[in-house]
Amino acid sequence: MNPAHKRLIFAGIFVVIVAIVLELWAYDVIKIDFVSFMEIQPAFQPMYDPLPVPKDSIPVDGSVYIPSQGVPANPVPANAASVARGAQLFNINCSHCHGLQAKGNGPVSIYLQNKPADLTSLPVQALSDGGIFLTISQGIQGKMPALNENLTVRERWDVVNYIRTLK
Repeated sequence: MNPAHKRLIFAGIFVVIVAIVLELWAYDVIKIDFVSFMEIQPAFQPMYDPLPVPKDSIPVDGSVYIPSQGVPANPVPANAASVARGAQLFNINCSHCHGLQAKGNGPVSIYLQNKPADLTSLPVQALSDGGIFLTISQGIQGKMPALNENLTVRERWDVVNYIRTLK
C-alpha cells in the first residue's frame, strides 16, 4: 500500500474519532464542567424570599408601605386615565384567574383548588384601597401570587382604582 494512502487513512480515522468525541461532548454524553465566576457568586432563585430592605431606606418609587404605619393611603387619584391603565393591567395580569368581569371565574379558575375572589363582592369592596394594594403586592398564601415584581407601585394603584369601579 502506498504511504500516502496510509497517511490519508490514519488522518481520516483521526478526524472521525475527534468528531465522535466532539459530538458526545456537545450532546452532554461526556460532561466537562468548566469553572466560571458565576458558580462562586451567591445565587437568588426566582421563588426565594427577597432580601430585606435596608434600615432607614426609601424605595425609588417612594415609600410604599411602612409596617408600623398601617395600610398605605392611595396616592393616585382615580381619574379616567388611571382607571383605563388599571383596566388594561387587570386584563393582562388578573383576568386569567378573576375573569374579565372580575367575578372569580376566569379560564384558569376551573383548575384551581382555592377559587379566586369575586372582586365585585361586598367583602372585597369593603377593603380599604391600601388593603387591596397590599393584597395585590403581597398576594395571599396558597391562593394568589404576589404581583409586586410584575407591576410597579403606580401600576398597582391603577389596578386598585379600576377595582373600585367594579362595585
